[in-house]
Amino acid sequence: MKPKLLLRIASVVMFVHVVGHTIGAATWKQATEPAKQEVIRQMVDQRFPFMGMVRSMADYYDGYGYASTISLLLIVALLWILSDLADRNAVIAAKILLPVSLFLLFLGIDEILFFFPFAAALSLLGALLSSLSLLNLRKREVLR
Repeated sequence: MKPKLLLRIASVVMFVHVVGHTIGAATWKQATEPAKQEVIRQMVDQRFPFMGMVRSMADYYDGYGYASTISLLLIVALLWILSDLADRNAVIAAKILLPVSLFLLFLGIDEILFFFPFAAALSLLGALLSSLSLLNLRKREVLR
């Protein structure tokens, strides 16, 4: 498969990840189980000073969730942009794809360890597709 198509698919896969992540980040406080509701209440109600601000653990959790959404959107955009760049400048595309592919691999591992399989599967699929594209680009450069 051509690098452009692999990267476009990876971008769409990661966009699906962004949508799911954003929904989860926006609705995590809507638990129905009593034990979860109590934990959420404690996270929201207890505020404490930290580095000049007074925040709750829920504020930090929200912030990390939305920061992750922003980061994932950057990955989606990079993969899409790289799909165009792969045809025109394979050397630059390959240099950028290496850290993007590693980021997705490490994100997938983090999601296996701390989150859930579906999120990990999307990140690892993105890592696989971008890595295959990278290998294809490197092989093409060697042949030139």
